[in-house]
Amino acid sequence: MALDVPYRSIPDMFLKRVAATPDRQAFAHPAADDSGPVWLTWSQMGRRAKAIAAGLHGLGVGLENPVAILANTRIEWVLADFGIMCAGGATTTVYPTTEPEDAIHIVADSGSRVLFAENPAQAAKIAGADLPALTHVVLFDGTPDPAAALPQLTLADLEERGERALAAEPDLIDMIVAGIGPDHLATLIYTSGTTGRPKGVELLHGGWCWEGVAQAHLGLLREDDLQYLWLPLSHSFGKTLLCGATHVGLPTYVDGRVDKLVDLLGVIRPSLMCGAPRVFEKVYNKSVTTAQSGGGAKAKIFAWAVEVGKRKVALEQAGSAVPAGLRLRYRVAEKLVFSKLQARLGGRIRVLVSGAAPLSPEIATFFAAANLPISEGYGLTETSAGNFVNPPDGLRIGTVGKAMGDLECRIDADGEILVRGRPVMRGYHNLPEETAAAFTEDGFFRTGDIGTLDAQGYLRITDRKKDLVKTSGGKYVAPSHIEGMFKAICPYTSQAVVIGQARNYCTMLVTLDPDAIKGWAAGTELAGRDYAEIVAAPEAQAMVEEYVAQLNSKLNRWETIKKVTILPRDLTIEDGEITPSLKIKRRGVETNFASEIDKMYAGTLAEL
Repeated sequence: MALDVPYRSIPDMFLKRVAATPDRQAFAHPAADDSGPVWLTWSQMGRRAKAIAAGLHGLGVGLENPVAILANTRIEWVLADFGIMCAGGATTTVYPTTEPEDAIHIVADSGSRVLFAENPAQAAKIAGADLPALTHVVLFDGTPDPAAALPQLTLADLEERGERALAAEPDLIDMIVAGIGPDHLATLIYTSGTTGRPKGVELLHGGWCWEGVAQAHLGLLREDDLQYLWLPLSHSFGKTLLCGATHVGLPTYVDGRVDKLVDLLGVIRPSLMCGAPRVFEKVYNKSVTTAQSGGGAKAKIFAWAVEVGKRKVALEQAGSAVPAGLRLRYRVAEKLVFSKLQARLGGRIRVLVSGAAPLSPEIATFFAAANLPISEGYGLTETSAGNFVNPPDGLRIGTVGKAMGDLECRIDADGEILVRGRPVMRGYHNLPEETAAAFTEDGFFRTGDIGTLDAQGYLRITDRKKDLVKTSGGKYVAPSHIEGMFKAICPYTSQAVVIGQARNYCTMLVTLDPDAIKGWAAGTELAGRDYAEIVAAPEAQAMVEEYVAQLNSKLNRWETIKKVTILPRDLTIEDGEITPSLKIKRRGVETNFASEIDKMYAGTLAEL
């Protein structure tokens, strides 16, 4: 059955929300002194977005004209995005961690007319570049440079210009919005990609509106929820959550300071939070290592509670009744152990959603055992992020859930997942040949992921088609599956990367969580040393190898990890080893740590 989407465009949806609930809380941001959230109503959001739109209109931004945002997740990002939409423009996203070369490529390739930059340092990334389409830079923070080659103004300046324009022509933005339809360009999101230069993904208004309605249809979002939005808004996952919040009208706290996330969860007390698996892995690591370091009775009670929770989850997953005795033991486990973890996340969580990368089933089971079930989802930048998700009342651990809305899906002969529907991109910007190659003859998008659909429509992802490793013995290995297993087994892990392509056995590079490993070292001769010294110690190597042995006991012979190397630092976005959405860039890792990899294969025939 077709999903009913009652909007022509994002600004149509936004302005209808403003009209329907003008005085309801819409978006909040941290106070300047960090004393708590500062809320804006939908009416206030509407006024400011319209002023920004009118200001952009005065700078020459019209229908489908790209406008770039280069900033961290913050309330000004949201306001600028709605302003661009209401002006008829197309938001072009640039991660704040993007290097100048790629930032210039994105602004140039998109043909962006205006750039919103977080501060002068971000604006400096495009200084001196040949960008003939770009006419102005708008700063969220800082003072405009009068000597800059391109005119600079503050966001407040832009809003003032827009307010003057609206005073002269009050219906200006309403008339512009009336001319925006579902097939007009809404966003250009450049895939950070695990290889190659970023490609601009053209996503339309109709697809984003579909996303907002589909999330509510599944029960993921409710108007009585409070959302904590920290995800990068430069990423499609963040954008789809903005659309859902607008359709439903739920209040959303916006704060991209990831280092403050855990502390602020207890202050904001959200009922809804979405994130990448790394956030849930860190919470898991902290819970397990804290219990283990407590030793004695504390560690035993924790282990008992987790075991009770897992038994309850196993029965629920199998569709079986939970016996009264187990229900009673679980209530005790929740009071003694799980209530503390629930409190750490604010004590009001109704829905957690994980996306952007695979979530280990073991970690998903742990959270479900703690009565904090994670609805894992799946989608790509090219398909507006949200395609499949586990419904809150129908969680199946190890799957990414069912197709959202009326999205079509089929599995190709080689196992590749193919999707077709409104959230799928128009194409890659200025890349007609790559666009054509991305679709089947009957219009299905080739996701590049391998998976299976069960009889109930739940999708299980096996691996990235291009990431499957084929050993020199001809056996296929799925790296992300093994990496996820290891993260669940070893609570000190930050990242794990399986190596094995064209080699005669598999090896693994591992980085450890700095906080967790310092806790592990406390009370030993390694206490007080820095990360690099701790992980280089024989004791750390022995500890990791013991966890690898546990991993190998669960793997097929050809999948087992024969050697492991602990890296002297964590993987970083800046060094090209992970994407901003925290996916591993395997080529970057293998290039940067080639000597460490070579040592694990020294003296073998792996290269033949």
